[in-house]
Amino acid sequence: MTIHPVILCGGAGTRLWPMSRRLYPKQFLPLVSAHSLLQDTVTRTRDIPGVTSPVIVSGEEHRFLVAEQLREIGRAPALHLLEPVPRNTAPAIAAAAWRVLQIDPEATLLVLPSDHAIGAVAAFAEACTRAARLAASGALVTFGIVPTEAATGYGYIERGDALTEGGYRVARFIEKPPRELAETLANDPRYAWNSGMFVFRADRLLEEIERHCPAVHAATRAAVLKARDDLDFCRLDREAFENCPADSIDYAVMEKTERAAIIPVELGWSDVGSWAQLWAIGDKDAAGNLLHGDVIAHDTRNTYVRAERRLVATVGVEDLVIVETDDAVLVSHRDRAQDVKAIVDHLAKAGRSESNVHRRVYRPWGYYEGIDAGTRFQVKRIMVSPGQALSLQMHHHRAEHWIVVSGTAEVTRGSETILLSENQSTYIPLGVTHRLVNPGKLPLYMIEVQSGSYLGEDDIVRFEDNYGRG
Repeated sequence: MTIHPVILCGGAGTRLWPMSRRLYPKQFLPLVSAHSLLQDTVTRTRDIPGVTSPVIVSGEEHRFLVAEQLREIGRAPALHLLEPVPRNTAPAIAAAAWRVLQIDPEATLLVLPSDHAIGAVAAFAEACTRAARLAASGALVTFGIVPTEAATGYGYIERGDALTEGGYRVARFIEKPPRELAETLANDPRYAWNSGMFVFRADRLLEEIERHCPAVHAATRAAVLKARDDLDFCRLDREAFENCPADSIDYAVMEKTERAAIIPVELGWSDVGSWAQLWAIGDKDAAGNLLHGDVIAHDTRNTYVRAERRLVATVGVEDLVIVETDDAVLVSHRDRAQDVKAIVDHLAKAGRSESNVHRRVYRPWGYYEGIDAGTRFQVKRIMVSPGQALSLQMHHHRAEHWIVVSGTAEVTRGSETILLSENQSTYIPLGVTHRLVNPGKLPLYMIEVQSGSYLGEDDIVRFEDNYGRG
C-alpha cells in the first residue's frame, strides 16, 4: 500500500498575530521547534511505512515560500498544486485526489493540515499505518484526539460500533460546544476532538464527494483536467476552480457519509490556534513562564513572552501573552488570547499593512526588509540567495542606489553588465532597465536607497522573470 501525504497549506492564522500575517501565516513560522510548522508536518511523515513524497496544496502567493522551506529540509514534493482562489478543504482535497489518481490509481491519501503540532511522532506514524489498513476496506478515517481538557474551541466526534485496527464507526459530529457540554464530553470516553486529519482511498473519497457534493466533484475534476504546469508547480484551472462551491471536508462529506470512521489517538496534539495554546504545550520554567528570545522576567508567572528583535523585560506580571516583532507589540491576558483576531480585523479595516506583511518580505529570490522611510525616500536591506536573480525591470517614478554589504552582485544597468563586491555601489537612474543577480555561492546582502515621487511595490515593469511573475 502506498500512502500519499496531502499537506494543506491554506489559512491565515490571525490569532497568532503579530507573528502570523496573511502573506506569512503561522504554518511558515518556527513556533514550537527550530523548524516551521510546515517543515515539522512534512518531516514527521517520513517514518510512515509505504509513504511517498508529499503532495502540497497551497495558494499562489505562498508557492515560493513553500518551495524554499521544503528545500531547506531536503524534502522535494511529489506535486505542488496551486489554488487560484481559496475554496476551503473539500475542493483542495478533491483536487489532490484527482491529480494523485493520475499517478497512482490505488492511492491512499493521508490528509494533514500544515499548521498542527504533534509531540508523539512515533505514535502518529503507528496510527497512520492502522488508519491506512482501515481505509483499504473503504472507510473514510479521521483521527480523534483523546481530550485533555474541556475545550470549547474544537468540534467533538462520538464513536459508535467497533471496527478493526482500533477504529470505530462515527456516530455523530458535534459542533464546538458551550462550556457545560464540553465538560461532559471531555469526561466521556466515547467522545474525541475532531483533529482535521484524515486517511482514505482517493477513489473512495471522490465517490463520496460525487454522491454528497456533486458540484465540488465536477468543478475540481475540470480544474485538474485543465491544469497546467508552471516551473515546479501545477496550476489548477482558475475558471473551473472559481466555480467550485467553498465547503469543508467535514460538512461536504464526513458528516453525511455512512463510511466515516474514527481512530482515537493520544499524540500530544495541538492545532496551535492561539498564543495561549503555545504556552500550554511548551516547556515552561519553574514559574510557569515560556520565554523565547532576549527576555528578562522578574517576579513574573505563567506568562508567554516572545522577543524577536529587542530585549523584553517584565516585572510583577502574571497570566499574560507578550509578543514583540520589529513593527508591532502584542500584550494580552492569556485568557483573552483568542480575541487577537479583533486587532487584525481593526488593522485591515484601517488599511494598515501590519495585518498582511512583516517588514521582512519574502520573494522567490530571497527577501527584503524596510529599514527607514520618509518623504520621497526609503531604505531597504536586500538578501539575494546564491544563484538567484531579480527580474529584468524598470521603474517610472523612482531611482535607486545599491550598496553591496557582502557577497558579489552582477548588475545589469541599461546596456552594460558590471560586477560589484563588498563596499562597492552603483546608481540606477529612473526609467533605466536593470537586473540584480547573485552569481556566487554565498548570500548577497545589499542596501538599497530609493528616491522619487512614488515608491510603491507596484511601480515595477517586468521584461523578464525567472519565476513567471507578470
